[in-house]
Amino acid sequence: MVEIWLKVSILNLRGDFMKESKTLEFKESITKSFLKTVSAFSNYDGGEIIFGIDDDGNIKGLSDPKSTCLDIENRINDNIVPLPGYSLKIDETNKIISLVIKEGKNKPYLYNSKAYKRNDTSTIEVDSFELTRLVLEGKKINFEDLPSSNQKMDFHYLENKLKEHIDIKIFNQDTLKTLNLYNVQIGYNNAANILSDNNSFPGIDIAKFGDSINIIKKRLLLENMSVLEMYDVAVQTYRDYYQYEEIEGSYRKKVDLVPEEAFRESVANALIHRAWDLNANIRISMYDDRIEITSPGGLINGITKDEYITGMISMLRNPIISNIFYRLGIVEIFGTGILRILHAYEESIKKPIFNVSTNTIQIILPVFDSNPVLQKDEEHLYAVLSKTKPMSISEILPHVTFSRSKVKELLKKMEKDGIVKIKGRGKGTKYYL
Repeated sequence: MVEIWLKVSILNLRGDFMKESKTLEFKESITKSFLKTVSAFSNYDGGEIIFGIDDDGNIKGLSDPKSTCLDIENRINDNIVPLPGYSLKIDETNKIISLVIKEGKNKPYLYNSKAYKRNDTSTIEVDSFELTRLVLEGKKINFEDLPSSNQKMDFHYLENKLKEHIDIKIFNQDTLKTLNLYNVQIGYNNAANILSDNNSFPGIDIAKFGDSINIIKKRLLLENMSVLEMYDVAVQTYRDYYQYEEIEGSYRKKVDLVPEEAFRESVANALIHRAWDLNANIRISMYDDRIEITSPGGLINGITKDEYITGMISMLRNPIISNIFYRLGIVEIFGTGILRILHAYEESIKKPIFNVSTNTIQIILPVFDSNPVLQKDEEHLYAVLSKTKPMSISEILPHVTFSRSKVKELLKKMEKDGIVKIKGRGKGTKYYL
């Protein structure tokens, strides 16, 4: 089994498509620095270190792989606390060693009393916030479970919501115990603080922009209130700018410029999945052609960007808060939020955009564009154009694979069909939806 794995691995390396990554590192020889990477892989997603290969993926080999294996094992056993799970494999033909490290359950894994993580292809020490998270993860404790520094709380907004939506008759401390917001040993936890009327955590910063980011039509800073009230105020602000009524005969029809379901799910996602230990607000930036919702914290450890976007895996950073949002009917418990956002745009030519980084998750909700009857090339061009920002052909060309003459031809036809509008003349001609 080992020989099969080694042959495949070497072929990959010689094919020049195997490079160092977040979960793969090459070491030409044994140095103390590999122990930092062992710490990083153990603390997060696991990974592999291959000894006897330089940074460019060239096989250099080791003089004595068997004794080097023993050296690696002794160094890990003597320097990493607690002891991580790992395995060693030797390729005698090429004189290289593979060290495979598993993500551990007893975090943090320390080297010289410090914890490490991978940042792309480099290994760096974690900051104090990240170290605290690793400690909590190792103890199977979420940040929301910790005792709140504030133990004087009111819950009028939560009480009213519960009475309205699940018809509870009595709201008291027993209710809070049932919701896992209070226990006798620690009192109120951080989740209770976040849901209380006098919430002391960061809130939501909402800005409605005009024609440019220099023009702010409205600014709201939602703080020192229940996270449930933040959610309701955000939804109402959305309705003020992105909903209107259209009269058809004797009937009134509600029209959403941005699907309300998508906005609700995006804000709820931001609130229940954000990292509450970060001193940063959720930002909701409202433009004429889109809404951007940016949440602090990045993805929870153990889930990839693809898994997040496709809704394949649902992992809760704040299960207590998530459960209350579920009880109130704000979210689905099975983590279908992203799928519901995508579903809301099924009939739109412009789709939501999900930007995921180490410290933030951003969802961009474009103004809903009903699918006109378009040819495939026209669809591509339509997705580039804006309703609010006219674009010249030179500005369009970097976003399409067509020639200038092809773009001109398509724009002329789409203008004739009433899909595209023209502004200006000659060299100043610009196009918009």
